[in-house]
Amino acid sequence: MDSAPSSLPPSFARISDRGIELDPRDPGFFQDPYPTYAALHAIGPFVHWRELGNPAVVGHGLVSALLRDRRFGRILPAGEDGRPSYEAIPAHLRNFYAIERHSLLDLEPPTHTRIRGLVLKAFVSRSIERLAPRIAALAEALIDGFADTGEVELVEAFATPLPVTVIAELIGIGAEDAALLLDWSHRMVAMYQFGRTEAVEREADRAAAEFRAFIREAIAAKRRRSGDDLLSALIAAETERGSLDEDEMISTVVLLMNAGHEATVHQIGNGVKAVLEAGLYDPGRLFADERVAARTVEEMLRFDTPLHLFRRVALEDVTLAEGLALRRGEDVALLLAAANRDPAVHAAPNRFDPAREGPAPLSFGAGLHFCVGAPLARLELRIALAALFRRLPGLRLAAPPRFRDSWHFRGLERLDLRFTT
Repeated sequence: MDSAPSSLPPSFARISDRGIELDPRDPGFFQDPYPTYAALHAIGPFVHWRELGNPAVVGHGLVSALLRDRRFGRILPAGEDGRPSYEAIPAHLRNFYAIERHSLLDLEPPTHTRIRGLVLKAFVSRSIERLAPRIAALAEALIDGFADTGEVELVEAFATPLPVTVIAELIGIGAEDAALLLDWSHRMVAMYQFGRTEAVEREADRAAAEFRAFIREAIAAKRRRSGDDLLSALIAAETERGSLDEDEMISTVVLLMNAGHEATVHQIGNGVKAVLEAGLYDPGRLFADERVAARTVEEMLRFDTPLHLFRRVALEDVTLAEGLALRRGEDVALLLAAANRDPAVHAAPNRFDPAREGPAPLSFGAGLHFCVGAPLARLELRIALAALFRRLPGLRLAAPPRFRDSWHFRGLERLDLRFTT
């Protein structure tokens, strides 16, 4: 049965043809943003969101097109090399933006093209599928830690340590440093939340300085003694466009570490919640067959993706056929999660349906900035969830799940479960 929300706006949102007034940090919204998205879909493919200060695009077709449209970028480049300037940043954020300045997320061609090519070459040299046995072993070991208890808080016991360990080992960083990496990552990612404070900014800057120093030491160690890891591959990688300098390498590793675990942590929690709340008779059967498991993972990504907001900036004056007009330098907010539930492309979009057919979810973006870690994330989800549902019969919710106050990067505070021992 489709649990489709009404197209009427929730009480905490004021929606009209002229736009939407809504604080993204209203608990009624970040606990369940989908009724609001349904109301926005009833208006059209985009609407002006006052609190965000720019148009918000919800239509699947328009979001997909804007992700691929080269008249839009992540930043407005300061010069021909495709880098941002960041000249006007406050002093208390100089360490944070020293990393961001070389990050793939904040670059455009030609610098983005060069760095992305080197990163992809390093990923290919590692062959993500080779990680499958290690991911499976980690999942089994984590489950061993609570399989006899009959209950577990999944976010801390399983969803967090698995992807953190995988990405750390892939990069070439010891898993014993996972706690440090998690702390730095959480403090840095908080910079992207709506309504951040100066205290959040200062914490992010301190984390960036510490993370940067840590990676610099790791690079020095790998230069002395390389290994079969991504960091060693980045040091060795060369193309016709040249190699990475050390600042670029540091920013790349920080991005891979932060993005390489945060989204997967949240998707494990969001996905397990979705499966259990859907009331499927035997969730384990969804992952017993690899093809069915792959389709179930895609539906998890569509149904409740962690990444809800991805900003683009107009690189020139643009007027689209849908009526959206932007001047050079103006931002547009692409609401990926809303696009994934567009009723124009998905029948009963608010129903979790592993057998669903239709366009691929936009959860990893598209175009120039498509997530380089998407294959790894999909592999981790398929293997980890197969082990979880196979090992824990009768898995069920033990308490109502609650989401964090972090709408842009949606994830559960905790997921308390019970199961049969």
